Amino acid sequence: MSNISWNTIKRLVYERAKGCCEYCQTCEYNTGQPMHVEHIFPNGGNELDNLCLSCSSCNLSKSIAISEIDPETGASVTLFHPRQQTWQEHFEWVDSGLRLYGKTPTGRATIIRLKMNQDRLVRARRNWIATDNHPPSTTSSGDHDSL
Repeated sequence: MSNISWNTIKRLVYERAKGCCEYCQTCEYNTGQPMHVEHIFPNGGNELDNLCLSCSSCNLSKSIAISEIDPETGASVTLFHPRQQTWQEHFEWVDSGLRLYGKTPTGRATIIRLKMNQDRLVRARRNWIATDNHPPSTTSSGDHDSL
């Protein structure tokens, strides 16, 4: 990967995710804000398998964390890994797309750590739903094919 420019890597990550956060599914076309290329494992390098597209809220909330406490079981679990796990297995939209629900310990812990249901996001999602721009018709993380 060292002979591929960072701009090329960013473009590949963006295209793979179809411009949507691979954690909360917020799409750049809704926010108008640039997405971040996030390192799934902070010291895991710049290989495509360690990178995902993330909105600023998820990226800043995740920071360098790789685990969190599941609020149901009290166990420490690893956070959702967009390259190794399927989004639909861990998350689903509830309240007509306003909130995310964690279907698994990983999903619940990720929602807590990344603050995916904070009030400001729910308010924004309400606006996106009203304009038929949310939730995304297909999740960006469902396809794990390499580029």
